[in-house]
Amino acid sequence: MAMAIDKAPHDSAPYDVIVIGGGAGGLNAALVLARARRRVAVVDSGSPRNAPAAHMQGFLSRDGMAPQALLEVGRAELAGYGVEIIDAQVDGVDRVVGVPAFDVRLSGGPVLSTRRVVVATGLRDELPEIPGVRERWGKDLLHCPYCHGYEVRDQPIGVLGTSPAAVQHALLLRQWSSDIVLFPHSLELTGEDRERLAARGVRIMEGTVKQLVVADDRLRGVELADGHAVPRSTVFVVSRMVPNDALLTELGCERDDQGWVATDRTGRTSVPGVWAVGNVVDPRALVISAAGMGSAAAFAINHGLVDEDVEQAVEAYRATDEQSQSQSPEPAHAAAAGRQ
Repeated sequence: MAMAIDKAPHDSAPYDVIVIGGGAGGLNAALVLARARRRVAVVDSGSPRNAPAAHMQGFLSRDGMAPQALLEVGRAELAGYGVEIIDAQVDGVDRVVGVPAFDVRLSGGPVLSTRRVVVATGLRDELPEIPGVRERWGKDLLHCPYCHGYEVRDQPIGVLGTSPAAVQHALLLRQWSSDIVLFPHSLELTGEDRERLAARGVRIMEGTVKQLVVADDRLRGVELADGHAVPRSTVFVVSRMVPNDALLTELGCERDDQGWVATDRTGRTSVPGVWAVGNVVDPRALVISAAGMGSAAAFAINHGLVDEDVEQAVEAYRATDEQSQSQSPEPAHAAAAGRQ
């Protein structure tokens, strides 16, 4: 649970911003902030959501790049600006009483002090308990048509009916292939569902899914409980997306009507000084859009820090000016008048 710690003002905090999470959103936030000459650290646990994927699509100039390669390039760019990359897990973030500052507690490590926090911890995909699903995840068991649809165009594709969104998923995937089969599994289809699927040319294969058929490290089909196997080279599933937002909720960040942590357009949460970007607050964010969210957050954070720096500078200036006036020698004419 996040704590409020009573400390002296953090004028000497070693970091202006600590970014928690080293994916595209977090790294891009750090990049823009570093270019604004801010003291930045990125704390990353090394478990990106897209790690199982061999390639990353839909990112202009990086289309087809391996996700890990993007992160390695990003880290190298940040190093050139003096950003510190810390490979660690964050146990919690504590607000400091009376000042806009935070203490970031690392697992088994030190406590880092910072003026602002960006949380970019992503989400995790909960998959149905069907044999073969977890093993093929990110290979030929996929979830995002916009990420993977073009690569499997015109192939025999299956859609697992393990979510109410599976019908819409099947209708959407028809854009990439004319051979789409929906396996309702435990999903009850309405008459309207069946009509829309038929009109779109999506076939329905009734029955409970027993397992994915795999041979020679390749998906071959979907086997039903009655033993019938339907040949498929790719299967899509709608995963249950669960945000890794424990740090945000422990800080007291408000949620929206959908249960996700609420932010404004820059990623600002309801807790002053805390921003959140990427899949931790938006399940639809692709790699390129997460990077854009990081940039927007960095702009807003730096502007806020400048305002804070100006306020502190004005206070210091006024204090110095008042002290200077109080210590200035008495004018000669005033001293002479005083002796008369």
